[in-house]
Amino acid sequence: MKLSSHLRNFLVYLEIEKGRSNRTISNYEFYLQRFIDWAKDPDPKDINDDVILQYRLYLNRLEDPQRGQLKKNTQNYHLIALRSFLKYLARKDVKTMAPEKIELAKQSSREPVFLESRDMETLLEAPMKSEQPPILQARDRAILELFFSTGMRVSELANLKRDQINLARDEFSVRGKGDKVRVVFLSHQARHWLKNYLDMRQDESPFMFIRHDRAASKIPPTPLNKGGSEGGINALTSRSIERLVHRYAMQAGITKKVSPHSLRHSFATDLLMNGADIRSVQSMLGHSSITTTQIYTHITNQQLRDVHKAFHGKQRDEEVESSE
Repeated sequence: MKLSSHLRNFLVYLEIEKGRSNRTISNYEFYLQRFIDWAKDPDPKDINDDVILQYRLYLNRLEDPQRGQLKKNTQNYHLIALRSFLKYLARKDVKTMAPEKIELAKQSSREPVFLESRDMETLLEAPMKSEQPPILQARDRAILELFFSTGMRVSELANLKRDQINLARDEFSVRGKGDKVRVVFLSHQARHWLKNYLDMRQDESPFMFIRHDRAASKIPPTPLNKGGSEGGINALTSRSIERLVHRYAMQAGITKKVSPHSLRHSFATDLLMNGADIRSVQSMLGHSSITTTQIYTHITNQQLRDVHKAFHGKQRDEEVESSE
C-alpha cells in the first residue's frame, strides 16, 4: 500500500485518540502531503535514511515565493509530523523506518520578547486613555489584565466562556494544547476589570469577550454562535485580539513588536524574576516539557546576577573607592 492510503486514518487518529485541534490536524495534513508529493507517494517500507536525508535537503533549499527560505523551526514541523506518522504506522504493524531515526534540524535558541514592568503598566493603562466607548475600554483592559495575570495563550483566551470564570474565586480552569486542562489564577486587578466589564454587559452571549459593534448586537444568541479562535459570530477571534494588543502597544509608545505571546512571556518572566521556581512556572504555562520553559532562565537568573555583583571587578571597585 502507498503511504497516502494511510494518511486519512492517521488524521482521524489525531482527532479522536490524541485530541488535536483542527488547526493542528490541518497543519499535519499539509506537511505530510508535501512529503508524499515530493517522494512520489512511496510504499512505507521504502522510506529509509537516504530518503529522509534528501527530503531534509529539499526542505532546507525550498523557497516560499512570499516568505523566502523555510525557517529551521518550520522545517522541523515537517519532520515532527512525519515522525508522528511513522510512529502511528509502526503501531499499526506497517513496516517502515523507525521514527526516532529522524533527527531535527538544530535551531538557535529563541529569545523571548517580554515587557519591562514600566512598559507593562503603560500598556495595561492604554485602553483607559483611548477614545473608545466605556464598554470597549473595560473589555480591552480586562483582556490585557487577564493575559498578564494568567499567561494564557490567545486561543485559550478567545475561547473563554463566561461560565468558566467564577469571580468569587481567584482561579479557573482552561483547556490548552493537546486538550490538556490547567488551572490559572486571577490577580486582584484582573478580577476587578473582569467584573467591571461583565457588569456593563447587557447581552446573553456565552462568550467572555465579544464584539460590541452594531452588527454584532443584532445577532441573536444561538448554539450556532460558535466563538473564539474558530471564527465565531459575536466572540472576538484570536486574530482580532492580536490586532487589539498590537494597537495598544503602538498607542503606548512601545517600540517592541508586542503580541499576546509577548504578554505570556512577560507573565513567565515576572514570576521568575520575583523568585518563582521553574517547575511551578512550567505548570502555570501548560508546558509539557521543562525544556520549553527554560528559554526564560538566562534572562531571569537572579543567582547569576548576585554572583556577578559579588565577585566581578572587586579590585577595580576598591581602586575607585580609594581614589575618591
